[in-house]
Amino acid sequence: MIVGVPKEIKIQEYRVGMVPAGVKKLTGSGHKVLVQKGAGVGSGISDEEYTEWGAQIVDTAQEVWKRSEMVVKVKEPLESEFALFQEGQILYTYFHMAAAPELAPPLLAKKVAAVAYETIQLKDGSLPLLQPMSEVAGRMAVQVGASYLEKERGGKGVLLGGVPGVRPGKVTILGGGTVGTNAAKMACGMGAQVRVLDVNLDRLRYLDDIFQGRIVTLHSDPATIKDSVIWCDLLVGAVLIAGARAPRLVTTELISKMEKGSVIVDVAVDQGGCIETCKPTTHEKPTFEVNGVVHYCVANMPGAVARTSTFALTNVTLKYAEQIANRGLAAACEAYPEVKLGLNTLSGKMTYQAVAEALSLPYTPAGDLL
Repeated sequence: MIVGVPKEIKIQEYRVGMVPAGVKKLTGSGHKVLVQKGAGVGSGISDEEYTEWGAQIVDTAQEVWKRSEMVVKVKEPLESEFALFQEGQILYTYFHMAAAPELAPPLLAKKVAAVAYETIQLKDGSLPLLQPMSEVAGRMAVQVGASYLEKERGGKGVLLGGVPGVRPGKVTILGGGTVGTNAAKMACGMGAQVRVLDVNLDRLRYLDDIFQGRIVTLHSDPATIKDSVIWCDLLVGAVLIAGARAPRLVTTELISKMEKGSVIVDVAVDQGGCIETCKPTTHEKPTFEVNGVVHYCVANMPGAVARTSTFALTNVTLKYAEQIANRGLAAACEAYPEVKLGLNTLSGKMTYQAVAEALSLPYTPAGDLL
């Protein structure tokens, strides 16, 4: 199989879809890997490193897309890339289509097999290709939030860890999954007061156990959400429903009751956001204010720490890229049912139910088409 790795074009997106070790794995199995010139520079990977391990460097994205049977990326394709799709091509990347409806028509029209990192799901319900970026984003959320609490950046001038004689900052985290857990680790490490809200009581018991009383766990309902949002200096949105749009848990009215200079970091923004006032921003212009509350809603947060993120991501994506290349898509789905769950579009049909429902499009089970 010919596998292509184009350069990411999202604003200040420095990650890349494959590292040299991945090239070595694929070429060692007899596949050809095309890497666009300069694709890895933002992650500290030179063209020479790719060629050393067997990649062919090509000058343009157009050539990568035209020649490749499978394209491996990090972020969803942007409008300028839609025309590059090839009929029946496999595209393996993050899509988050429920929050980006413009993606569906060109994927369906070109009968692209869209294998979405975020919906590959194991039997235990875990999302192995979302996990490493959720770990990065959760840790970054508190790091970034602490920075924007500084007065010169629009915040209320609160040090999250406080100092002796002065209260520490207060952090509310909506969601106790991977993002929320990693955000809690960072917030606790800084010495903040932390509340984590979730609807899953078993998850709250687990968090209470591992944090040994250093956080307050609360069942998520309208009353506890209202109290905890008004209470906090930093609010982290960390809610996820696989493939579907994030539920709106915090209203504009509730945001208006937060203290001026409070900070919101909505990690769920790439799935539409769980806070009503949030809208996607970029690393170039990361924040905006609503009712005096600073909102940080960058949809590709891990791109800011590109080297860490690239290697963490490819640690988990390579396995399935290799299986698709070695076996073909249909056989890979047969051998690894989680890959079938990753299929969002196939043969011009929408094949992931939650995405189809979010976009009001007909749903066709992937098994009917493979």
